[in-house]
Amino acid sequence: MGGALVRELAQTPDMQLSAAMDRPGSELSGRDAGELAGIAPAGIAVAEDIDSGVAGLNVAIDFSSAASAGAHAAACARAGTALLIGTTGLDDAAQRQIDEAAARIPVLVSANTSLALNVLLELVRQAAAALPAHFDIEVIEAHHRHKVDAPSGTALVLAESAAAGRGGAGERYAGNRSGARQTGDIGFAVVRGGDVVGEHEVRFLGGGEQLRLGHIATDRAIFAKGALAAARWLSGQSPRRYNMADFLFKKQ
Repeated sequence: MGGALVRELAQTPDMQLSAAMDRPGSELSGRDAGELAGIAPAGIAVAEDIDSGVAGLNVAIDFSSAASAGAHAAACARAGTALLIGTTGLDDAAQRQIDEAAARIPVLVSANTSLALNVLLELVRQAAAALPAHFDIEVIEAHHRHKVDAPSGTALVLAESAAAGRGGAGERYAGNRSGARQTGDIGFAVVRGGDVVGEHEVRFLGGGEQLRLGHIATDRAIFAKGALAAARWLSGQSPRRYNMADFLFKKQ
């Protein structure tokens, strides 16, 4: 994602790359971010110190790791830099640090920065609200063989959108489970293999009919494009926590 963001920024006239960061001890430290992304040199060396890296920026974009996202949010709050977080698997401690940062800076957190996928979230919510409770809901997702978390963060958010449409009801469970299906439960099916960029489908399964809503990503550039569009909007917002729906549907 870092490389994809650098490549997209090079084609975005109203935005510019001002810093690039990687984890401490990274083998990429000191190398030119543009060259690492496979384009012309950007004149920006990959750095490790988060505090100096985010200082003076309008907005930072974090696609790092769940373990470091909270600390990155705290650093951006100290610097007064708006922050977009696209990292998934955030634990309670990271969520608290992000909420604390959002009291001082605008922070947008999204498990998926694809514009179309975030429209899907709203469609899923509306479908769950409109269909009777006897329609079973299954979230099916597929990713490349190296993806660590399962179900994906996006699959979890899709399930939460469905649950929100039903007023928050329904247990969420993953994989095969013994016993009969319980009305209102939301299940997950996970596929891992090859170089699949990302596929998500939500099935509403009723007697005699099904509704299928889905999204297929074939190019990781869509996540960079969506992140940059949201980051551009976020930099002008007041401090609080946002999501992609705030950007897509409200655009304050």
